[in-house]
Amino acid sequence: MAGTTRIDVTIVGGGMITHDLILPCIYHLQRTGVVDGIDICALNNPPLKALRDSAEIQDAFPGQAFVPHPGFDEPATAAFPDLYKETIAAMKPRNAVVVAMPDQLHYPVIMEAIQHDQHVLCVKPLVLEYAQAVEIEHLARDKGLFIGVEYHKRFDRRALLARRHYEHGDFGEFVMGEAKMIEPYLYRSSNFQNWFTVDQTDPFVYVGCHYVDLVSFITGLRPASVSVTGVKGRFPNGNEGYMWANGRVVFENGAILSVTDGLGYPDEGAGSNEQCLTMFCEGDGKTGLIKHNDQFRGVSHSYLAGIGCAGSTFNFINPDFFRLVPWHGQGLKPVGYGFESVEGILGTIHRIEAETSGMAEGAGLERRRELIAEVDAKGLIATPANSSFNELVMEAARMSILRDGDVVDIVYGERPRVVPRHA
Repeated sequence: MAGTTRIDVTIVGGGMITHDLILPCIYHLQRTGVVDGIDICALNNPPLKALRDSAEIQDAFPGQAFVPHPGFDEPATAAFPDLYKETIAAMKPRNAVVVAMPDQLHYPVIMEAIQHDQHVLCVKPLVLEYAQAVEIEHLARDKGLFIGVEYHKRFDRRALLARRHYEHGDFGEFVMGEAKMIEPYLYRSSNFQNWFTVDQTDPFVYVGCHYVDLVSFITGLRPASVSVTGVKGRFPNGNEGYMWANGRVVFENGAILSVTDGLGYPDEGAGSNEQCLTMFCEGDGKTGLIKHNDQFRGVSHSYLAGIGCAGSTFNFINPDFFRLVPWHGQGLKPVGYGFESVEGILGTIHRIEAETSGMAEGAGLERRRELIAEVDAKGLIATPANSSFNELVMEAARMSILRDGDVVDIVYGERPRVVPRHA
C-alpha cells in the first residue's frame, strides 16, 4: 500500500444492496480519488452482468467499470462458492473488502479478509453472534485493521441532531418508544426467498436492527432484554420464512422500544417502504419527544407513468437517504446519508493508510491502532469495539423468535452473554 493514496476495493456480493447503494458510492469515490481498482465477487455472474448493464448506473457513472469474479464469459449456471477466497487472497495487503452478503454469511467473509490483512466495510449487522464480534475485534486490532459496520442511519442528520440534543439533556430520559420498518412485498419474489428462511433470519434481525442501534446511538443506553415474535409465510419457491416480526427491547434504564418489521409494504403504495421512530422521554415535570417519519420527508412526486422497482405513479420521496443527482462533474453523483456512511467508512480506511504510508512496520501498526481507537471512541461509525451490543441483540432475538417470543436477557460484565429468562 505504501506509495499510493488510493485504496483498492473488493465487494463480496452482487445483489440488491450492491446495486442500490454500495457500487454507486464506490464509483463516486473512485472518481474523487479515494478508490482505485474495484473488483466484485458473486456466487455466479448473472448479478454481475446486471450490475454492468444497469441503465441507472451507466447513466450516473459513464465509462467506469469493475472487474467481475467470476468473469462475464463463464456459464450463467456455473457457481463459485469459494471464489471470494481467491479474490481476497489476490489483493495487496491493507486495502478494503466490502461484505454485502446475507447476514449469516458475513462471518466467514470477514475472517477471510482479516486473514489476508484487509480492512472491512460490512453491511449491518456485523455478525449474528457476540462471540464472533469479539473475535473479529481482537483479530483486527492485533493487525491494525479497521472494521466498519454500515449502520447508515447513524449518518442521518436527524439522528445526529437528536444525539446532540439528547447528550445535552434537552429531551430528558428515554422511557417509551416504537419503531417500524416494513420493506416492500416484492422482496418476497427476489433472491430473499433463497436465504431469508426461518432457520437463518427474520425481519427484526434484518431491518429492526437499524432502529435498535439508532436508539442506542442517540441515547447511549444499552439493550437489556429482547422478546421477538414472528409470523411465518411461504415464499413463491415454497421456502418458509418469517414475513413479519415484532420485537420488544427493554433498555438498561427500563425504557421500552417496540419494533415492528416485515416484508409486506404494498407494491402499489406511495412509499418504497414504511419506516418511523417515536421516542418519549421523561423530564422534570414535563416530557420530551423525538419523532422521525422516515418514509416521508415532505416530498411527493406523481409521474406520468410508473417508475421505480414497483412501478407506482405517486411516490413519497425520501431525498435524504440515497439519490443520484446532477452535479458539476460527469454523470450523476450520490447524495444522502447512505452515501455519507459508505464514504465515512472507506474514507476512514483511506485516511488510516495515507497517514501511515511509508512508516516502519512497527510504528505503522501502532499508529493504525491509535487511529482505529479514536474512531471507536468517537462512536459515529459503528465498529466491533463500540457496537457489539448489537450482536447480543441479534443473538437474543434469534433465540427469542425461535422460542415463540420468550424473553431473553442480555447480561453484560466480564462475560457478556444472552440468557433465556425461562430456560
